[in-house]
Amino acid sequence: MQLAYVMTEERGETDRLLSALAKALEARGIRAVGIVQTNVECYDSSLCDMDVRVLPGDHVIRISQSLGEGSKGCRLNPEALEEAVGLVTQSLDEDAPQVLVVNKFGKHEAFGRGMRPVIGEALARDIPVVTGVNGMNLEAFQSFSEGLAEEIEGRLEPILAWIESAISASEAT
Repeated sequence: MQLAYVMTEERGETDRLLSALAKALEARGIRAVGIVQTNVECYDSSLCDMDVRVLPGDHVIRISQSLGEGSKGCRLNPEALEEAVGLVTQSLDEDAPQVLVVNKFGKHEAFGRGMRPVIGEALARDIPVVTGVNGMNLEAFQSFSEGLAEEIEGRLEPILAWIESAISASEAT
């Protein structure tokens, strides 16, 4: 199983890092599928809008929903996330991916939904997976990965090195 994760400290840093990773993989000719997140500041709220770019390509899906000022509920739009999941699942079959990049193993994944089945499918196909994880979901991620996931330093170069090594190992089998 070739599963790696990154954790960063600053808000939005993992999103920026994995977006940069997607661009670097494309520039190197590495076929990546998955989703990377971009956050757009809202003009009327202290919260940002969350969009994901579906890899490969530039298809963007807004995965957040406005719940109104003062709302404390989860702003994730589960239908939009499932649309992204469907597109990435389709890409596993059509795009001969070398790596799956997932913006985060979040609350939905912790409960068995969201991108979790796609991660499992990629691993079953011996496709290396890189995802972001935050402290709130680390325990659920460790349970999911049975402690076999490798933490990578939250910088572009170590992630690229891990991916290239994982692809080489995957192609050797």
